[in-house]
Amino acid sequence: MNWKVIIFIGVVSYGAYHHFSQRAVTHGVGEIAANTPLQNNASAGAVQLNGFTITPLMDYSIEARVLSKEDYSFGTEAEISPTDLALGWGPMSNEAVLSKIEISQGNRFFYWRVNEFPIPQREIEVHAANTHIIPANSLVERQLKSVRKGQLVKLKGQLVEVSRADGWHWRSSLTREDTGNGACELMYVTELFIK
Repeated sequence: MNWKVIIFIGVVSYGAYHHFSQRAVTHGVGEIAANTPLQNNASAGAVQLNGFTITPLMDYSIEARVLSKEDYSFGTEAEISPTDLALGWGPMSNEAVLSKIEISQGNRFFYWRVNEFPIPQREIEVHAANTHIIPANSLVERQLKSVRKGQLVKLKGQLVEVSRADGWHWRSSLTREDTGNGACELMYVTELFIK
């Protein structure tokens, strides 16, 4: 067999694998993550990770639909948090609603756009969040790589503040009620379940 044919088959096979392993998951009409995220007083102390100090602010768990996923490789934030997940719960986990909302991510933000509101604007704002993920261990890091848009995930860990000796710091929002700059959740994830 000609080496060009072998390379061609390899490229096509890789492309097909990548397409099918990253394709969005669909569920049909109805809420698949009905519950509000849970937040309680922090039960753990600060930890050191890759030269950063991670200080828990609140214990946090969330079961939500993945609205979008964005990986980052550059910048200080990417050194500690390589992936953002835009997460939706309640009405923002319902395919009938989401089919009418255009969702994207970039520059560590989550964006949405509608031609006509399928639900009130405030319902969109308080039932979705951009979450900067800090994997607590190699297992969570591996699982995070396999997460796809549309999947139902459950995350456990803490909302945190991250600092470095040179004065750099990054702090999580502690409410689902805010919007705009500073409204994202910064989560140290100790457990990740893909459902």
